[in-house]
Amino acid sequence: MRKKTFLEKAAAVPHIVWIIMFIAAPLLFVIYFAFTDANGGFTFSNILNLSNYGEIFLRSVLFALIATVVCLLLGYPLAFCMSRLKPSTQKVLILLLMLPMWISLLIRTYSLLALLDNGGLLNSLLIKLNLPAVKIVGTRGAVILGMVYDFLPYMVLPIYTTLSKLDIRYFEAAEDLGCSRIATIFKVALPLSKGGIISGITMVFVPSISTFYISQKLGGGIFDLIGDTIERQFLLNNNKNVGAAISLVMMILILISVAVMNRFGDDDGGEIIV
Repeated sequence: MRKKTFLEKAAAVPHIVWIIMFIAAPLLFVIYFAFTDANGGFTFSNILNLSNYGEIFLRSVLFALIATVVCLLLGYPLAFCMSRLKPSTQKVLILLLMLPMWISLLIRTYSLLALLDNGGLLNSLLIKLNLPAVKIVGTRGAVILGMVYDFLPYMVLPIYTTLSKLDIRYFEAAEDLGCSRIATIFKVALPLSKGGIISGITMVFVPSISTFYISQKLGGGIFDLIGDTIERQFLLNNNKNVGAAISLVMMILILISVAVMNRFGDDDGGEIIV
């Protein structure tokens, strides 16, 4: 095995320092505060008391799952259609899909709030048309809609990348064997794009379960998610120990989710069934 040169080792130093400062050190701080009390003494009480937040954990996981499923149902057909278009058209659609991602998530969420609020653009239009106003903001559906709106590109892009690399002859062979276009999607495209689907699910589920700004603005502060509870513990209650304990459990949940998804997405492709 070739030994690394001095320049190669030196080039790795900034990356190692970055990992230590912004990944390892914060994680160690979270673990420390999760298992200590206000006086710095070791305790398990912060972890044991998390049963009081069981409803919030379940709600966060449920919202994240629903948002992920909706993104998959919307994103896969969009990615498939994009992958079958001319290369020039694909580039334009990819650009249009990525444009909102260049804007801060906070601004995008606040813009959606301006559209859906009780006095927003949507209800103003309904009133002008002599139709009843619709209450959207402050509901669970608004929070899930915000997650889908903000994270849908994270589902589309990895699936599109996988589908665009597939050999068109797979689809031609399936059609020659009598498959309809719908059957070709389920029997050829889906198995071969499993890696992109797993990546998309991971990229949507992880930020959805940890978000807090979306639930605060679109949820109207009526109910909390995990991110809201963590923020409140650190900023309002000044209880960094409980906040760290919740953060630790959330990280464990995310790592378990990612591990499970990676386990089922180990294979680069799937078996074609025609």
